[in-house]
Amino acid sequence: MFAPFVTIVVLVLLFLWSAIKILNEYERGVIFRLGRVIQAKGPGLIILIPVIDRMQRVSMRLVATDVDPQDVITRDNVSVKVNAVIYFRVVDPTKAIVEVENYAYAMSQLAQTTLRSVCGQAELDELLSDREKINNQLQEILDTHTDPWGIKVATVELKHIDLPVEMQRAMAKQAEAERERRAKVINAEGEFQAADRLAEAAQIIADHPMAMQLRYLQTMREMASENNSTTIFPLPIDLFKVFMERKKD
Repeated sequence: MFAPFVTIVVLVLLFLWSAIKILNEYERGVIFRLGRVIQAKGPGLIILIPVIDRMQRVSMRLVATDVDPQDVITRDNVSVKVNAVIYFRVVDPTKAIVEVENYAYAMSQLAQTTLRSVCGQAELDELLSDREKINNQLQEILDTHTDPWGIKVATVELKHIDLPVEMQRAMAKQAEAERERRAKVINAEGEFQAADRLAEAAQIIADHPMAMQLRYLQTMREMASENNSTTIFPLPIDLFKVFMERKKD
């Protein structure tokens, strides 16, 4: 009497274990009934028909995946190594299961080929200075190709661009030469401004001779304020004009 009861309890527990599934908030369950897709259910409590129904879980969370470093030859024939990171999510769990066998692996392979293609069409300066444009191109291409899979590519970001050692040295020399050029230009502009101000001062003194006398007095005051044992008295050149004119006569 007791054995049949235990058997029934065990069968009921096995039925409940195989029939009742619980999905988290970020999960959906694609239900296959005798091999045909019924619908995607979840989250929460899901009841399946044992043996007949089969469920496959799909995460709807944002996924970040690294793209392995790819050897790329840019449009200006520079060999670089580029890698990136992709952020995507499943928006249609049924398509993600039915249309592609392994959407994560397929996304990784598609990203590698697309990364080589897009970076190969750009020049080195574009890769280094205009990453936002490259990122947008990658995102648009990947999103277009993965839309039939029920996947939305949110963002693609270039992570590292490794340059050859010779190219790094050449770029360092170029940057140093550019800094020297700017320094020389700034110095030349400063000299020009100083000469321009001196020319203006000379013109003012020529128009107002008494300004020179005031400058002499100011200079003597500055020299007197210092503890110097020798004091030099500058004499205006006008004092010698009389003697110079007599010598000419």
